[in-house]
Amino acid sequence: MVFSSLLFLFLFLPAVLAIYYCSPRRSKNLILFAASLVFYAWGEPVYIVIMLLSTFTDYCFGLLLDRPKFSDHKRKWIVVFSIIVNLSLLSYFKYADFLIDNINTLLGTNIPLTELPLPIGISFYTFQSMSYIIDVYRRTTPAQRNWLDFGTYVALFPQLVAGPIVQYSTIAEQLRNRTVNREMFAEGVRRFTIGLAKKVLLANNIGLLWNTISSSNPDTLSVLTAWLGIIAFAFQIYFDFSGYSDMAIGLGLMFGFRFNENFNRPYIAQSITDFWRRWHISLSSWFRDYVYIPLGGNRRGLGIQLRNILIVWILTGIWHGASWNFLLWGLYFGIILIFEKWLGLKLLQRMPKWLRHSYALLLILIGWVLFAFDELLMMGSYFNALAGLNGHSLWDSESLYLLYTNAILLVVLVIASVSDRTSPRLESRPYLQLTWHAVLFLLSIAYLVDATFNPFLYFRF
Repeated sequence: MVFSSLLFLFLFLPAVLAIYYCSPRRSKNLILFAASLVFYAWGEPVYIVIMLLSTFTDYCFGLLLDRPKFSDHKRKWIVVFSIIVNLSLLSYFKYADFLIDNINTLLGTNIPLTELPLPIGISFYTFQSMSYIIDVYRRTTPAQRNWLDFGTYVALFPQLVAGPIVQYSTIAEQLRNRTVNREMFAEGVRRFTIGLAKKVLLANNIGLLWNTISSSNPDTLSVLTAWLGIIAFAFQIYFDFSGYSDMAIGLGLMFGFRFNENFNRPYIAQSITDFWRRWHISLSSWFRDYVYIPLGGNRRGLGIQLRNILIVWILTGIWHGASWNFLLWGLYFGIILIFEKWLGLKLLQRMPKWLRHSYALLLILIGWVLFAFDELLMMGSYFNALAGLNGHSLWDSESLYLLYTNAILLVVLVIASVSDRTSPRLESRPYLQLTWHAVLFLLSIAYLVDATFNPFLYFRF
């Protein structure tokens, strides 16, 4: 599915860009909206109806909220009803089987599962629509009266499938008025190329190592093999998701949109608080603006603040998937963030930089174990392997072989994860920069054509 979608994008994008640039300004959103529907229908032809239904209902709710004769009481009920509709759609497709399965387990019933596939991108476009409704309710942005412009915002294909989550207020003006010059288009091409290379050349290759290790019985793994595995997963999920975000931001630039950044070198973080300021920034910002602050944020004392942090992180974990491991993952980070807010950051400030960084990386890697295994018994076995409690040695011939054959790739991944997107040396030499990006693009295409292993981890969220 991923390969066919990327291949379709390469065939599809030049035609869309050509039509887009040749069209008058008043037609550009129509072209983008139509192109977005075609792109979404390529991967999910049936569920396009769900996205259109969500778009139309939130458009109508926005118009109702903007009516001046409605009292605050009526407006509050409108926004509540809108949130219920959005979350009901999301919950039915994402959480219904999880709930049914747990009811069957607890009560011994035999309720059949729906077994419906998750509509691609539903977690992202649902949150985008909800941000619009809440912003209109707060009167921080006027309601969008042009259905086509609103539909373009929700369905915008560069970031529809896996984010970043774009809040309506950040691109409301760009929906009405945007231009693209040569420099902006070139920046978009460069950003797209970097994202493609991160995904195809880095995430996919280190993903092979994780796939090899995670498919083995954890009870047979040496300590070194287990740690190599979770390090590989950490790199795979970072370059997979940040690569997609870079591609989305790059495509947005080609069409005149400037989306906010979604990653900022998260693996250089020196605390978990710092990590979550750098990882999936759009999701953290959404929960801050639409859950944490409305609950009272840090304005009602430390106790309420810590409660709000825990609520946000339970919801963050559940957002990622209908499985107990995601709830545990959210609780894990919520508890750490509460500790850091209460006491931990003061203690960390007294430590040397390398120790703070080591602390953050260790906790991040432990968190990725919770994230990676939806089977709790498998997760527990993997933790035993990491700690050497499964009865195997610190290393063996397999772990040394895996380390040796992936050593260069691991070094490249470390450098790429802590470096800025563009080297100052390349920025000062445009022809060298052009050559470098052309090489990355050609290598990525060659790998895509030949690859059989090409997952997008965040497609399932």
